[in-house]
Amino acid sequence: MVLASFVAPLAHAQQLTATELSLGAAAAVTNRSFAGAELALAHRPAADTRVALALAGGTVAERAALRAQLTVQLLVNSAARSGPGLYAGMGAAFSARRSTPGQGFLAVLLGFEGAPGRREAWYAELGFAGGVRVAAGWRLRWFPSWWRDR
Repeated sequence: MVLASFVAPLAHAQQLTATELSLGAAAAVTNRSFAGAELALAHRPAADTRVALALAGGTVAERAALRAQLTVQLLVNSAARSGPGLYAGMGAAFSARRSTPGQGFLAVLLGFEGAPGRREAWYAELGFAGGVRVAAGWRLRWFPSWWRDR
């Protein structure tokens, strides 16, 4: 009985980690704008931090193009099970188009997501990475077994 009273608070003291998969659309508005589909894989190693790799395939000036972005993000309310969550990120981006050399960019973003403490929700991002970048879609999350939706 005494041991059980200590175990419950310890479970809540654990870091909330998560693995995430995002599917959506992305666009970068520049003199040669990019539009395409985006797939992202992310991991939250700690409660308020996310490392995300986003890969997008689409077109620039009617040619096949690829964009990749690796960011470290700070989540403001990562355990919220209702309401929107806010996050900001910084990292690097790369853009390549058929028959032209690739380019690297500094990536900065601000994002909103639905209920970051739930297993799935929408997301929307606005940022700069070789132009104004916009992305939106659906995010799936896998949490530790001790974290349950209410």
